[in-house]
Amino acid sequence: MKTTNTTTAHHHSNNTKLILLHPYILKQGSSNRLWLLASISLFTLVFLLTLIFTHDSFASSSSATNASAVVSTTSLGGRSPLPKHVMSTLLHYASNANTTEKMGIGDLKPISDVLRRCPAPCNFLVFGLTHETLLWRALNNHGRTVFIDENRYYAAYMEEKHPEIEAYDVQYTTKLSEYKELISSVKDQVHNECKPVQNLLFSECKLGINDLPNQFYEIDWDVILIDGPRGHWSTAPGRMSAIFTAGALARSKKTSARSAKTHVFVHDYNLDPQRVSSEEFLCKENLVENNGMLAHFVLERMDEKSFEYCYKKRFS
Repeated sequence: MKTTNTTTAHHHSNNTKLILLHPYILKQGSSNRLWLLASISLFTLVFLLTLIFTHDSFASSSSATNASAVVSTTSLGGRSPLPKHVMSTLLHYASNANTTEKMGIGDLKPISDVLRRCPAPCNFLVFGLTHETLLWRALNNHGRTVFIDENRYYAAYMEEKHPEIEAYDVQYTTKLSEYKELISSVKDQVHNECKPVQNLLFSECKLGINDLPNQFYEIDWDVILIDGPRGHWSTAPGRMSAIFTAGALARSKKTSARSAKTHVFVHDYNLDPQRVSSEEFLCKENLVENNGMLAHFVLERMDEKSFEYCYKKRFS
């Protein structure tokens, strides 16, 4: 019995081990695998959700940023103007340069204020290559600035030294000493060659500049500065042609132009040839500011059938 009992007990002991060990191992292994699969699945799901959310957020943020940039650019007319402190710095150094051939701050600021408000791309025509040439190009940063000078060699020199400058030369045929006679002859031809509204490219008017590049007569100029040609002696060409041409370009703007107005500045306005020519061809009723040295006129497009430069002169 002992042997049998012992064997049986041993057998039961072995069975117990089998029963207790094998099923437990199988059960625990299955459980571990299930937990592992569940953990992997959960981790994968969380990862995918995080990835999708992050991508959508980034896309939305990028779209919002781009939309904001578009709105900002559009509201500024397609440009970001130079900050005021940058413009003030440029004006300061230009007006305090160690040269007598310069504009004072009182002359520079009215022009810079107009350029700052001018919608881009602003078309700026300047008669005369001067100390302020680089300043004008910088202030009209997002526009087109064109310089006209009587000295072809200096124009070529400036373009070579400063490739960002667009300069052209013109041959004046006038003399400062004859400015009164020239003005009278132009007024006599107001119904023919010297009409206020015309394409000067095809004009034979004595004060009209007709040898600029052809494209210039098709451009709607927003701002025109007359600070040349140089020279105030009797045989110098004077600025009568530049003033008459500026008036014709302003009045002949196309109806498709963004603005019917053109700002025209005349420097050295205190001298008789500039003042008299401006009063005849730019007109007193268009004068908005005059500080003695610089006169600021604002001209509007005119009907092509008009034959009077100044409205007030019609009734005088």
